[in-house]
Order: sequence, then structure tokens, then C-alpha cells
Amino acid sequence: MCGIIGCSGRSDETLDVLLSGLEGLEYRGYDSAGVALSNGTLSVCKREGEIHRLQQAVDGDLGGPVGIGHTRWSTHGPPSDANAHPHTDCSGGVAVVHNGIVENYADLRAELTDRGHEFDSDTDTEVVPHLVEEELADGATFEEAFRAAVTRLEGSYALAAVAEDSAAILATRHDSPLVVGVGDDAAYLASDVPAFLDYTDRVVYLEDDEFARLETGSWTVTDADGGLIDKSVSRVEWDAEETAKSGYDHYMLKEIHEQPRALRKCLRGRVDERTGSVAVEALEGLNPGSVQFVACGTSYHAALFGAQTLREAGVPAQAFLASEYATSPAPVTDDTLVVGITQSGETADTLSALREAQHRGVETLAMTNVVGSTAARECDRTLTIRAGPEIGVAATKTFSSQVVACNLLSAAVAERGDAREVVEALRDLPGQVQKILDSSRAERVAEEYVDSEAYFFVGRGHHHPVALEGALKLKEISYEHAEGFPAGELKHGPLALVTAETPVFAVATGSGEKATKTVGNVKEVEARDAPVVAVTDGASDVGRYADVVLEIPETHARVAPVLANVQLQLVAYYIAKKLGRSIDKPRNLAKSVTVE
Repeated sequence: MCGIIGCSGRSDETLDVLLSGLEGLEYRGYDSAGVALSNGTLSVCKREGEIHRLQQAVDGDLGGPVGIGHTRWSTHGPPSDANAHPHTDCSGGVAVVHNGIVENYADLRAELTDRGHEFDSDTDTEVVPHLVEEELADGATFEEAFRAAVTRLEGSYALAAVAEDSAAILATRHDSPLVVGVGDDAAYLASDVPAFLDYTDRVVYLEDDEFARLETGSWTVTDADGGLIDKSVSRVEWDAEETAKSGYDHYMLKEIHEQPRALRKCLRGRVDERTGSVAVEALEGLNPGSVQFVACGTSYHAALFGAQTLREAGVPAQAFLASEYATSPAPVTDDTLVVGITQSGETADTLSALREAQHRGVETLAMTNVVGSTAARECDRTLTIRAGPEIGVAATKTFSSQVVACNLLSAAVAERGDAREVVEALRDLPGQVQKILDSSRAERVAEEYVDSEAYFFVGRGHHHPVALEGALKLKEISYEHAEGFPAGELKHGPLALVTAETPVFAVATGSGEKATKTVGNVKEVEARDAPVVAVTDGASDVGRYADVVLEIPETHARVAPVLANVQLQLVAYYIAKKLGRSIDKPRNLAKSVTVE
């Protein structure tokens, strides 16, 4: 949600760096964009809408040694030029960009208004430059004024500021990510690495309440009291090519097709096919008495899968929506493990849930895609899913990698008699995903059902999370009504919604009891004239009662959900494409949700 970019040291290239950085942050979701550059005077340009409108509006002479930019996703006030960032003070001498929410902004705004300040926007952010302005008027330096203003704020924030008479960018964070990019002759600042990956792969992650100062070709990090902090510089494993579309129409389609490679990376060095064992350094010595997963959205569906997998192995496990857990945590014991599944490692609700668990004294594990993320740094242990950069807002390859990582976690902490079979199935998984990508009939299914009134997805056991994820993916990018259910719940209410205009996607693999019962549920919807799309390995006779079959290879029951999900990802993609939707940047959605 929202994006920040900053650059110092590129002189007449600063504007180009800012604009390309904003393009690199488009995947986070936004409704307006803007830039501010300092060169003795402060120049600001911002526009509602997509970045190309900002690019058309900027003055070609806009330049300076330092600058900041922002993509906004509305929280306070509707999308407009006035509400776009950066925001300035009364004199136009200070500009600020902000991710997060200033919870006490109404009180601060009233206080500042009483002292004669005039506001141009509806945003909470605008109080910050006015607070800085007051401190400057009292004789403070720019850095002193910025620090003093920050002490007045309550809530979450990643802040960056420039001033007309300063050659520095000042920045700080609290519960919202910021990272410094270290170049050979320049320094960069961003809310996420892709913003400056074209220029450097060396990064410094800021912790809460640390302050960064970026000047021409140099950077420093200090604590809240101004003390210098010796920060280590990390190297990002991604390269700029990984964040490009590489010939695909959309990032989402590219990332769906990257799943075989992502799964190989997730498994590499972690499974031993000879012994059928799993060896993950981050999980060594882990022996929880119970496990609680906390997650949001797609990651929550992976958590549901992980919890069921552990329960089947005899380990008590539950999955919780992180936003609920943070305010109503479940009971824990000394040997409880709380696992936070978060693609970005910056999801505010999940971080709050993990911090609540830490406050209660239990061990925490971050399952994330980003090595240096807040979750990875704060948790006791980190299991990285190694999916590589995911730019499309709708998660695809990260979900598949999360499901595989949950299998690794289950194998590492619980004794299972089928361990060798699971490891063999995981070994074959990337090739089986590739087979689906090469032969899927999903595009033809999309053509057949693109004009339906609604879409329903059902599955049992490990396929219940797949049904939920299939529905979520379709509604995210097509804006069509879609719901997922445990297959057995259809007759307890949702069946009232089933008509000839509502296709039902039924996931059934294997030939056991779950598949047999799912076939019975398919017959129920068939009797209501609803078209049925079966996602199946052909082991049951569900295909006999389906209008269309999307085939997947036979595999272990704990691995099949990944294969079924790939088919449903493709269905969602092609329906959205045929409807002409904005697939990579769905309306109202953001890739990384950093506010609660």
C-alpha cells in the first residue's frame, strides 16, 4: 500500500530515477503519484491517476541533487491532485511523503489551524510538513525540526522529507517499511527494493524509530536520540530482469509460469530423496506442542492448509486471521509456536499478531518471501519461501511456495509414516506444474463461462483452502462475484444461490472418502442445472458428472492442492483478461497492506 522513492547524488538524473522508481512500485497499488525535488528551491508536481499523467505534467527542467516521490492509495480523502503526495507546509519550503496512518492527525490539524496554518488536502499526512515548519520558524535545523515533528505523531508511518535549503533527504519509520539503497555514488530510499533495483542491489533495512539521512553519495542511520548506528549492508538476491514482464502480457501470467522455478528454489537443499527426510536449518530443534498460524488473504489460505497438515500428523494446530488474532489472541502454552505467513513480511495485521505472540512469551516463526523484511528480522526463526519477486497484486507463485513450505514445516516437526512419499511427490511437483502450464484448457473454460452471474468453488480437506483461494483470485482480478466453500457446506445454505448461471468449480483428487463425498456434492449442484467444472486427477468418477474437466497429474494428497490451484489461477487470469480488467493492479487493492 502506497510507495516511497527517494534519491540523492544523481544530480540532473534525479527526476528520472524518481519516475522509474515510482513505476517500480506500481504493483503495490495506487491512485495518484507525485514528486518533490530540492535545488535551493523546492519543486513539487503531483497528479491523480496513473504515473503517466504525472510524467506528462512534470516540467522538463525539474531537477536537483535530492528528491522524493510517492504513489498514494487513498485512506484519508478521495483520489485528487490535492490529496496526492508530496504534501507541503504553508510556505512551500518543506515536502513530505508518508505511508501509514497518523492516528492523532485530527487533533494536530485543529491545533495547527488555530495557530494560523492553512491546509490544502483531506489527508492525515499534511500535518507533518506544518509541524516541521513550526520548528524551523523557532530556529531548529531541518533535521532537528523533522525529529521534533515525528515525536508528535501517533500511529504507523514511513516518512521522507526534503526542504528547499537542504541537500538531504530525512526519513524514519514506525510499523511501515523503509529501505536504503547504497550505490557507488548515490543513495536511494524506498518502501520496497524494486523501486531502485535498476541502480543498486545493496540495501540497508531500517528498523522502527531509526532515522536515515541521505546526502549526495552518502548515508547515515541514527537512533531516536541522534546516536550513530552501525548498519550492515545486505545484497538483494533478485536482479532487475526478474522484475520485468519478459514478454508476458501481465506480471500475473509471468508469475504463474514462474512457479516451476520458484518451487525448485523453495525445495533446493531442503529435502533428501534418499532418506525421505526434510532438513531445514531454520527449523532445526523445533518441537512445538501446538502451532498457531496467523495470516491474511491468500497467506491465510496457506495457513489453513498448514494447520490441517499438522493436525493430520498429530500436532494440534489452528489457523487464525491475523487481524482477529491481534485483538483476540488464542490461549498459548510454553511450547506453542506461532507461525506468521506473510508474502512481503510487512503485512501490518500479521506483524501485530506476531508481536502479540512475542509479548506473551512464545516462539515465533516467519514464513515469508523477503529475507530482510520486518517479520524476518523480528521473529525468532524465519523460513523463506524463495519464490522471487512477485509484482502482480494477486498472489500466485507465493501461494504455491507457501503450501510447499508448510509441507516442509510439517515434515520437520512431526513424525509421518508417508514422509518418503511426500518427498518424492515434492520432487516431481515442479515438472507436474509445468505440464499443466503447457496443456491447460483454462482459457477455453474462461471463454465458456466468462458471462456467468457468479462462480462457486468447492473442495474438501486440503482442497478447501484451494477452493477459497480460487474464489479469491477470481474476485480480485475480475471483480466478479465468487465464493469458496467446504464442499459439504453447500447444502447448509449456499445451495440456495446455485442456478444454471452459476458454474461450480469442484476440486477432487484421489479415490478416497473425501473425493467420494465431493462427487455427491457435485451431483447436488448438477441437479440444480448448474454447470460443473471438475479439477481432478481422474482417480474418482467426478469427471462423469462434470461439464468440463481440468486435469492435473496424480500425486500425493498433500501436494495435489498446488496443482489444482494452478488450474484455478489460469481460469481467473483468462476470465479477467476477457473482461478487460486491470489484472496486475486491481482496483482498490494493494500488494503490501501496511496499515491495520
